[in-house]
Amino acid sequence: MAGTWFHLTSSFLIVYYVIGFLISTVVAENHQRPPTVLPLSLSSRNHSLHRHVDNLRRRLFQSKLSGSTPNARLRLYDDLLSNGYHTARLWIGSPPQEFALIVDTGSTVTYVPCSSCSHCGNHQDSRFQPEMSSTYQPVKCNPSCNCDDEQKQCTYHRRYAEMSSSSGVLGEDLRAVFGCENVEIGDLYNQRADGIMGLGRGRLSIMDQLVDKGFIGDSFSLCYGGMDVDGGAMVLGKITPPPDMVFSHSDPFRSPYYNIEMKEIHVAGKRLELPDGAFDGRHGTVLDSGTTYAYFRRDAFAAFRDAILSAVHFLKRIPGPDPNYNDICFTGAGRDVSQLPKIFPLVEMVFNNGKKLLLSPENYLFRHSKASGAYCLGIFPNSEPTTLLGGSFHVGFITFDMSISTTDSNLKSILKELTELISEELEVDNSQVCLLNVTSQEKYYLVRWGIFPAEPANYISNTIARSIILRLRDHRIQLPERFGNYKLMEWNAEPQRKLYALFSHY
Repeated sequence: MAGTWFHLTSSFLIVYYVIGFLISTVVAENHQRPPTVLPLSLSSRNHSLHRHVDNLRRRLFQSKLSGSTPNARLRLYDDLLSNGYHTARLWIGSPPQEFALIVDTGSTVTYVPCSSCSHCGNHQDSRFQPEMSSTYQPVKCNPSCNCDDEQKQCTYHRRYAEMSSSSGVLGEDLRAVFGCENVEIGDLYNQRADGIMGLGRGRLSIMDQLVDKGFIGDSFSLCYGGMDVDGGAMVLGKITPPPDMVFSHSDPFRSPYYNIEMKEIHVAGKRLELPDGAFDGRHGTVLDSGTTYAYFRRDAFAAFRDAILSAVHFLKRIPGPDPNYNDICFTGAGRDVSQLPKIFPLVEMVFNNGKKLLLSPENYLFRHSKASGAYCLGIFPNSEPTTLLGGSFHVGFITFDMSISTTDSNLKSILKELTELISEELEVDNSQVCLLNVTSQEKYYLVRWGIFPAEPANYISNTIARSIILRLRDHRIQLPERFGNYKLMEWNAEPQRKLYALFSHY
């Protein structure tokens, strides 16, 4: 996809598609020195917009970044398609300790693994050591927070829709409150990144804290690399936007998420025939920096899909990279990304204020990972009314069969305990493990189990599903001898039947 530039303020959200063009150093304290701004080194030169990069950089650098309030500028690393997220490097403590944090506009807490963490994964950096920072202070228990068992320190707990979670204590360092993790569950445990940089709306959001203390202006900007360009850049604080940046109103009272007022979509200059309000259901059109693909409600997706298919009817359709999903993919367009606008149609997002944002094919396609010169639609149907500009695939549920050699009376007494043990072995919640069926064979019982998403999620994330499947495939479930002889017979992962509109954070 072509580079994506998001500029967010308390009341407006501005979207502009360009190449990422900033690297910066973080202003940790309220110094008034000029920020360091350098060009972003691009990893590839075949992007269709590369010829405009120098002009775009000059235009931004000539803009007044801030009149009276400092800015913090950070380079972004990784990419959504390969890693599932973008990360920024953040330093915490005195002397500073470095961390790679996922930039997440849907989360309101910034947190890193603590040195005392009892259940944290192996991430790319060392854990935070509070005792090594001369400026670290625990946030003491008070009426406005949840407290630990000893009623001494404030705690936090965040649970995500894919059922990963983070919990720990709150600390303050260099005037910013953040979470020091004691427990990670699910995707957070398995990911390479150290933690989360919460940019959402809320009093613990790093943005709200920096704005309230007057360190930065009330806005931030994200710029993503393109289809062949990893990383990007982020600016915390006000900038003077380029003159052709497109604005759309964002209503903070309608939704806790960053939403925009998208009215309609045009493909190849023609408006999609949809009822009024097709992109205005529930939360509106939501932007989430931590998601990969886009989801339209079903009739909007069907209209968009048909318009693209009609425009490229001469291209050959091929199966997607994952046989479990019915991706819409094409071959015959060639490997040169700069030539895609000559083959695929341009798309326009039209906002309620009449402004239009032009999307090149790189903005709505992704490369086929198994076929050279092939591309797939990065937009999918959503059964919920909200339009989500982001997303990823998930597993609906997993089943597996187990043969157990035991007596009938023993089986009845151990099923509940067996459920608890299986949940421990697969590292899921007890409520996710369900007994589906028991059949009596000649010398054993065949028991079918199901692993389902925990409420309120409607899917199991790929990372968690992969971990479960590997344990089942490699027969890693170990049960005590009192359960008798047992054997895993087979397992099966079912795709998600229904997509929820938002990958909500709790």
